[in-house]
Amino acid sequence: MRCPFCAAQDTRVIDSRLASEGDQVRRRRECLSCKERFTTYEIAELTLPKIIKRDGARESFDEIKLRAGMQRSLEKRPVKSEDVEAAVSRIKKAMTARGDREIKAGELGELVMKELSSLDHVAYVRFASVYRSFQDLDEFTEMIERLKKK
Repeated sequence: MRCPFCAAQDTRVIDSRLASEGDQVRRRRECLSCKERFTTYEIAELTLPKIIKRDGARESFDEIKLRAGMQRSLEKRPVKSEDVEAAVSRIKKAMTARGDREIKAGELGELVMKELSSLDHVAYVRFASVYRSFQDLDEFTEMIERLKKK
């Protein structure tokens, strides 16, 4: 690993431990040239499935788009950013665990709604109203009644 301070090639690992629910390895390193210390994170590179849009177009999974959509729904809601990151991680795990090369956008939307329903009911309704294209107040009322029953 190259040193971020002096760009030397030789560094040594001082400490390693698991981070982020065991999905990452946090390594504390020291440069052998300048003696500066820094932290690196190592994660497994997983190939996430392509997303099949409603119009049939296929595009690569974009974690930034996923997070942005969830954050729009969670705007001004009392949800910690760590909880959002954990939800994004669970969605990615669920997609990877399926083992499919492609996943329909609707299935991804259902995974997002499942996570949002456990994070915040208002955010869930916001996301669902856009995702399911509610046309009138009755559809909102139906969804809210289902949430109340849960």
